[in-house]
Amino acid sequence: MGFNTDVLYAGRQEAASQGATIAPIVQSSAFAYRTMEDLERVFANRAPGFVYTRVGNPTVAAFERRVAALEHGFAAVACASGMAAVAQTFQTILTAGDEVLASAGLYGGTIQFNALLRNLGITVRYVPHFTPDELESLATERTRLVFGEVISNPGLGVTDIRAVAEWSHAHGLPLVLDSTTATPFLVRPLELGADIVIHSTSKYINGSGNGVSGIVVDSGRFRWDFDRYPALAPFRQFGPLAAHVRLRQDVMPCFGGCLAPFNAYLNLVGVETLGLRMERICRNASALAHALAAIPGVTVNHPSLDAHPQSALARRQFRDGLAGGILTLRLGSRERALRTAERLRYATIASNIGDVRTLVIYPATTLFAHNTPEERTAAGVFDDTLRVSVGIEDPEDLVQDFTTAIETDTKGEQQ
Repeated sequence: MGFNTDVLYAGRQEAASQGATIAPIVQSSAFAYRTMEDLERVFANRAPGFVYTRVGNPTVAAFERRVAALEHGFAAVACASGMAAVAQTFQTILTAGDEVLASAGLYGGTIQFNALLRNLGITVRYVPHFTPDELESLATERTRLVFGEVISNPGLGVTDIRAVAEWSHAHGLPLVLDSTTATPFLVRPLELGADIVIHSTSKYINGSGNGVSGIVVDSGRFRWDFDRYPALAPFRQFGPLAAHVRLRQDVMPCFGGCLAPFNAYLNLVGVETLGLRMERICRNASALAHALAAIPGVTVNHPSLDAHPQSALARRQFRDGLAGGILTLRLGSRERALRTAERLRYATIASNIGDVRTLVIYPATTLFAHNTPEERTAAGVFDDTLRVSVGIEDPEDLVQDFTTAIETDTKGEQQ
């Protein structure tokens, strides 16, 4: 199936309720059984079923199947947020003394979470450029996981998924990628060798900014060495599925980071237009980036631009050469960046990405407020940076709006 057919039909195994064309909201905490023995069998995983929404829910399960199918993964676990998805994945695989090799250009909230891992005896080593050569230079005998973003937010570095996956597997390490900003529309990382894919589904998959959620999709292919990964040893009977089963049966229920059924339903509605929205958003972002790059005194960062160091990789790796819906602008000063944001007519000042409407934010003192200056620089955040999450508006209106805001400020400075 083509992508837009896929999002409508792939992973749809649930029986329709009263002829419903989309999975209904099962807004129930617990689920009744005819006998205690029936309930015991479900608790013991000897029979299918649901017992408590913190552990599993029909609406949430329908959403998990849909995203797993879109990513061509084996199975998925939905979480309360994208950060819950990252945190619970790390907690599933790692133990005290382990080390993670991570891209230095991560989202600020992920960097903040990684700092908390020190309290658990887990070290995160940041790789300035997420390439096999730099990974090799920082790997140690304690390295247990490789983590990065497919398109970093907001630095917009592009991971060469196949190359990093080959390096990771040569060292017996799983590659975990956050593909929030790419989505399965642009690329399916599991097909290029990644082992686990994470999404903050609050973003493009939801698409309307009306619910917070995350998801972890497992390829079911990584061959776990249970001596190196003792946290997974009790699940060795599941072989390559050990991490997925531990996340599903142990970590997610114990930490309680489950997805609410209503938010799962909102995501099921949103995901059906993912392909249509992403194509429009990516083309809008490219048009806006090229138009603004022609304005003197403005530095534009977007992988569709020839000046981007990984533009060739983006064209080769992503669908139809599209390069994502985020771009950043450097405007010369904090003051000019703030004035530009406040002059825009069609862009909303807000911290989300992936909405149908264009959003703009000054990340240095918001998204990266709790990060060090060094961490901000590594993530591509400077004192004059604006991050733009492009929406589905008519591209001519966006170009005119941003151009007018920037040029009006330039004329004001000259006067």
